[in-house]
Amino acid sequence: MPVSKSNLVSLREDIINDTSDLSEMKISDENGSVEKRTMTLIEKNGYHDSVYINAAKIFQGIHTEKPKDTTLVRYGDDSVSPMLTFKDEYSQRASYELAFSALKYQDLLEEILLDSCVYPCQLIPDELTSLLVVMLYDLQDRKFQAREIFEEEKPVAEVRKIEHYLYSFRTKLAAALARCRIKYDAPSIEYLLPETIRKQEQRASALPLCVWINTFKTSLEDVFRDLKKKGFTRVESVSDFDRYTYCVDQHCHDVLVFPSCLKEELLNLDLFADGKLLLQDKSRSLAVHAAQPLLNTDDDIILAHVGSHVTTAHMSALTVHSTSTIFVCGVKSSAKADELRNLFTHMGCKNIQLLHEAFTEIEPTDPRLRKARVILLLPQCSGLGVGNPIDFILNEHGDAGLLKDLFQGSVSENKLCVLAERQLNELMHAMKFKVQAIVYCTCSIYPEENELVVKKALESGVEGNNIQRYRLIPPVFSTCSDSKASTENFFKMEPSEISSGCFVAILERE
Repeated sequence: MPVSKSNLVSLREDIINDTSDLSEMKISDENGSVEKRTMTLIEKNGYHDSVYINAAKIFQGIHTEKPKDTTLVRYGDDSVSPMLTFKDEYSQRASYELAFSALKYQDLLEEILLDSCVYPCQLIPDELTSLLVVMLYDLQDRKFQAREIFEEEKPVAEVRKIEHYLYSFRTKLAAALARCRIKYDAPSIEYLLPETIRKQEQRASALPLCVWINTFKTSLEDVFRDLKKKGFTRVESVSDFDRYTYCVDQHCHDVLVFPSCLKEELLNLDLFADGKLLLQDKSRSLAVHAAQPLLNTDDDIILAHVGSHVTTAHMSALTVHSTSTIFVCGVKSSAKADELRNLFTHMGCKNIQLLHEAFTEIEPTDPRLRKARVILLLPQCSGLGVGNPIDFILNEHGDAGLLKDLFQGSVSENKLCVLAERQLNELMHAMKFKVQAIVYCTCSIYPEENELVVKKALESGVEGNNIQRYRLIPPVFSTCSDSKASTENFFKMEPSEISSGCFVAILERE
């Protein structure tokens, strides 16, 4: 973008006053007008050393690789999957967010390093370049101010080395950032992002929050009453949202929807601390609500993947008035099993049984599953329909590669083929069980992972000739469904400002 003389002086003054002020973001809409949103100012003091190390490991695996003949910044070998050890949930989230930020601004950060002559440096091997980049992003995000050192943390030598190196060149780095902003006529670094990413982030930040009511611990009426006491007003739909408002989801009777701006305030309510309300992407609530009507009071259900413990708990809550058992596959370690049992105990769940075998390792005639009538299959998918990719990765134990795919706006053909083949194998394995129905759900936008997988599975005849074949039936939800969302017996929602993308198919025996 060319620099206009009328803007150059004010831009330079802005850069001098604040080389990296992210407190205000200006977003252009389709009509070209500029909307100015003031974000909450939070003093940034940096992270623990372990967060930088984990963020660098994540970034190493997702950074954009450039042609060798044009590569000026080298990142070392990333052929070995990194071992990530997180101190707590906050550290885990911070590590992924920092890695994703470094990915989004990789070109800018590399340009700053080269322009300032801070890189290359003989004292910093290629194996530490990822750490250099993620720490540079954080340094500029702190406006090149010193990091607050936490006395209780164990120092990591590599982090302290990179930190000292970058901080010693902070003036040159700030000047290089200023030149980049002038070069691209960018009032803030967000303007250097591709338009598709800016729009995706704008959509994600505005996406309403979905929570479900844990009926093991409370009732819908009690939650409505409690929210009213706390100043919340119940409205008819998302379109009626004001500040402290909420509505009941149009598909799931126990799911409440809140404005996105209330996330921090909601999570601080006793309702969340006590496990009475649980935050989760709507696509997972749709999956369990599609499965619940297919169960009789004494039918068991198989969850083919561990996924999120919150999904399992939601399925458990929906079967509270039955004698059903929920079998969860793929709980490989005893440590993981103990962790899940503690979580389920806290939520009040009592009808969950954990299986250490992966779903595809379990024989369809396994006597433990003789009463199973429904299989809920939530396979690993590309996930490009999700609104908040970091939440999806953390909650659903997803692949960090989703961040790279989201940034590129697509999944490679090879990866899509691998995912679709695995999904087909899992669905065909499910069809071998003597169950009445299979619920198949993804957060993908690709037909290759959705309709085509289901079509191929139905055409395979894998269930054999001596038993009833499967057929597609439309999902039935507990509240009035939007007829526009259902096409040819599938339920689909496209990613939008009010919802993540979702695909649900139900295969029922004839």
